[in-house]
Amino acid sequence: MADRRVIVFPPAEGGGRRVQVDSETLGTAYGLHDLAVFLERAGLEGLDVVDVVSSPLIEWHGGGPEVWER
Repeated sequence: MADRRVIVFPPAEGGGRRVQVDSETLGTAYGLHDLAVFLERAGLEGLDVVDVVSSPLIEWHGGGPEVWER
């Protein structure tokens, strides 16, 4: 995973945050569980909710892992 770029974008107007790995948009996550599922489906296995909160490999834009609504 170290060579992959994970970006969690700022919350959208209706809630949720767009998730991108490298240049591929995976979808809109509405919480940490959704984010962990998206990353697992993208081949980044073994990440749970605790991992996505503390991982330095995830770039959080527009707020950290506790922000899911505008």
